Amino acid sequence: MMARLKESRWVYILLSILLAIIFWFYVRAAVDPSGVTNIHNVRVEVTGANVLASQGLAISEISPQVVELRVEGPNSARTNLLRHRSGLYVRVDVSSCVEGVNTLRYKPVWPEQVNTDDLSAPSSTVTVTVEKLYNKSFDVRFQLEGKVAGSYQMGTPAIEPERVVVSGPVEQVNQVDRVAAILKTEELSERFAGDLPLVPLDKQGKPLTDLEITLSAETAYVVVPVVVMKEVRLTVNLLPGGGATEDDAVMNIDPPSIVVSGSEADLEGLEEISLGSINLSSVVGTNTFPFAIELDPSLTNESGLTTAQVTVTVDGLDTEVFPVTNIRTINEPEGYTVDIVTQSVLVTVRGPAEELAKIDASQLRIVADLSNVTTEGTSQVPAHVRLDGTSTVGVINNYTITVNMSR
Repeated sequence: MMARLKESRWVYILLSILLAIIFWFYVRAAVDPSGVTNIHNVRVEVTGANVLASQGLAISEISPQVVELRVEGPNSARTNLLRHRSGLYVRVDVSSCVEGVNTLRYKPVWPEQVNTDDLSAPSSTVTVTVEKLYNKSFDVRFQLEGKVAGSYQMGTPAIEPERVVVSGPVEQVNQVDRVAAILKTEELSERFAGDLPLVPLDKQGKPLTDLEITLSAETAYVVVPVVVMKEVRLTVNLLPGGGATEDDAVMNIDPPSIVVSGSEADLEGLEEISLGSINLSSVVGTNTFPFAIELDPSLTNESGLTTAQVTVTVDGLDTEVFPVTNIRTINEPEGYTVDIVTQSVLVTVRGPAEELAKIDASQLRIVADLSNVTTEGTSQVPAHVRLDGTSTVGVINNYTITVNMSR
């Protein structure tokens, strides 16, 4: 009796499990029915292109490039698939292709977020045309998508590698006009250094994104120097002399300023560039002096002007000429006898009229330094005129005397 009861108990258990399974399938079919969804424009991606490249081959065309996928499965799975359809594509393995037209079967690749156990899709084919690989070398150019900030200037970029090889079907490679390392920024105001993607461009400068081509490098390391530009005025120091001071002179510098570039630190506090000095004793009336524009090596002359013309005019002072006979020499070379040939020199003195009236020729003396004269015979040597007893007037012009050297 007990044995029969135990056997009946196991029968009931198995029957319950069977009924539960039948009920689960019934509920699923009623609540989550199976069906078919056609998904259009599913992209075709390839794998194995590197194998073709190693054989000197390249894909020239894939047809079609998008397919329609007929997906079968429960409603919930198909709905979830449509929600994440951006991750859905079909894959074609081209590693076994030969030159010419190849017909290949594709396989669907499902999104990671989708449980594909209950989904199925019949496979179909695409046509892949393969040609011999064509290579072409291009210089890598730098391209800024944006602008340089105001008062800044972009220097010459340094790019590594400088050249890349574009490989693919000849017809597609020939669509490439240039290869650019593109930096995207709204305003460039500081030095850039880093990797930038290399983009093949057509003749209109538009990116070529749909070609079956490869580049020998995907990125380039680019250093873009950025410097500050600044307009800086040119100055000249006027030294008092010849009875004139800075207050007696009018000066004009052409150009009055130049534009220089450099780092912010180098340009900070730079307000003027001094060209040098002019002693007013060498200015009679109006004189023009050329000056070289020299900059610190850390700066660049963006204006490109290498010289400046400085015009100085001294006006409002009188002049008077004095015959000077007090002439002597100093630093005569040892072993030489010096005979001063010049006996009198007309010296021009400049200053206010009332001060010139007080000057006497006896206050003027001429001194010639012979330390650099070692040639026998007659020579003209520079002479310095000294005016004793006053500081309100001064001597203008340069003077020489003639001497005779003998042993």
